[in-house]
Amino acid sequence: MNPLVSDLGIGIAVFASTNIDDMFLLAAFFADSQLRHRSIVIGQYLGIGALVLVSALAALLALTIPEGWVALLGLVPLLLGLTQLRALRMSTAGMESESDARRIQDQEHTAERRLHLPVLAVASVTLANGGDNVAVYVPLFATTFEAIPAYALTFAVMTGVWCALGYLLVSNKVLGGAIRRYGNVILPVVLITLGLSILSGASVLLH
Repeated sequence: MNPLVSDLGIGIAVFASTNIDDMFLLAAFFADSQLRHRSIVIGQYLGIGALVLVSALAALLALTIPEGWVALLGLVPLLLGLTQLRALRMSTAGMESESDARRIQDQEHTAERRLHLPVLAVASVTLANGGDNVAVYVPLFATTFEAIPAYALTFAVMTGVWCALGYLLVSNKVLGGAIRRYGNVILPVVLITLGLSILSGASVLLH
């Protein structure tokens, strides 16, 4: 398979799996009549861009570590995926949906009160909600550093797609319910698969 096509495919899968919750975050923003749509989109791009930059810098520092040891970073998405899979089994979809919606609204209004700037409010909430993004991006970037530009381009396009889908969710409860139901399952599966893939590079430590 063409390396570029492979990188784009990985970028799409990683972005989608780590930003399921962001889609509902965006829907909550678009539902607020006091926020301009342009401010939401710009703020989301700033937040995602900052997450990618931080992850790329952390991955660059990781390049000073021998390859096999860097691959052990795959434990991060693996453990995160296993934790989310366990949490998924222990919680009901209804309770989780209600809790997530309330948390998103609280984060949104707290950020707006503190910053008084819609763009920065959206960006700050995106950053605060991006712990799983960094946990996945850093080991991915560290093991495929040359592919970061392709990933960054893919993430930029996907951010636009996410903004559009978030807007659609405001008026489409059926679509939102389907994404929430299957997204909770997809995320841990992708995280576990990615973690195992990265960990495979640690096999050199056995020789």
